[in-house]
Amino acid sequence: MQLHLKASKIWFATEPVDFRRGINGLSTMVVSQLASQIQAGIYVFYNRAKNKLKLLAYHRNGMMLIYKCLDKKKFTISHTESALYEMDEKQLSWLLAGLDWVEMSVSEGLVFDDYF
Repeated sequence: MQLHLKASKIWFATEPVDFRRGINGLSTMVVSQLASQIQAGIYVFYNRAKNKLKLLAYHRNGMMLIYKCLDKKKFTISHTESALYEMDEKQLSWLLAGLDWVEMSVSEGLVFDDYF
C-alpha cells in the first residue's frame, strides 16, 4: 500500500504532546495554544518517547487523525523557537519512514526520492 499525503501547509509541533489527546484535544490545542485556525493542512505531533506520531488534518467535511508508531527506532525531532515548524511533503515522507529528515533536508548536492 502506498501512502501519499498532500497538503498546502504541513506544520510540525516542536514540543511533545500527551498522546491521550484525540481529534478534539489536538484541535483545541492547535487553536488555543498555537494561536492558529485549523486550516487546509496537516499538523504533526509526537510523544515524549519520540516513537509515535499523530497527524491531524481537515479533509473536506471533517477532521482526520493518523497514528504512526515505530517498532524499534525513534523519530528525528527538530526543535525551534516557535511552537510549529513548517515542513514540506518530502520532509514529512522522510519523517514517516523513520529517516533523519532534518539531516536529509540540509544535505546539499544529494537527491532523495519520496519514500512513500
